[in-house]
Amino acid sequence: MTQLGETLRAYQARDPAARSRLEILLLYPGVHATIFHRVSHWLWKHGLRFLARLNSQIARHCTGIEIHPGAQIGRRLVIDHGMGIVIGETTQIGDDCLLYHGVTLGGTGKDTGKRHPTIGNNVLIACGAKVLGPFKVGDNARIAAGAVVLSEVPENATAVGVPARVVSIAGERVDFTCEVDQIHIPDPVQRELQALTARLEALERERYPQQKPPET
Repeated sequence: MTQLGETLRAYQARDPAARSRLEILLLYPGVHATIFHRVSHWLWKHGLRFLARLNSQIARHCTGIEIHPGAQIGRRLVIDHGMGIVIGETTQIGDDCLLYHGVTLGGTGKDTGKRHPTIGNNVLIACGAKVLGPFKVGDNARIAAGAVVLSEVPENATAVGVPARVVSIAGERVDFTCEVDQIHIPDPVQRELQALTARLEALERERYPQQKPPET
């Protein structure tokens, strides 16, 4: 019950549409999926694999969120809407994470053993993002909407694009309890192009100080 209370408070803090804990408990599929998963994971750890998979499939049909019973999920996970989320068997998710609809935490092939990502604490993964492979996404990281992450993401970093590129955010922790903006995220390629354009214009001004640069 303590973990459930923490989860409901986390939803209230991160979802402006949440009006009461009772509403969250009764109407939010992310909460239902998490509760189902706690049961499925207990059955999985105690060797009741068929019952665990059965329970997880019932949860999938009820919520649109597919979480393998073997996945390890930390405290205060918030799943916003949640439709289309897929979380693989060897996925590990830390505390205070936020997942939007359409997120996939998956593998890259038929490898055995650890084949799904490890998500650190306080990580935001925006809608439609895909994190594929047995690497770590560091604490306080942000993954932009639609990004496809195929390699490790450091702590306090942002991953953008397909395939995703990593941008440091000066080593400062971002408090995602209040900051849930998933679209205003800097694109490193755009920044590089802007810097190159500015440099080219400066060189042209130096070469042609009194006249308009030739047309290209």
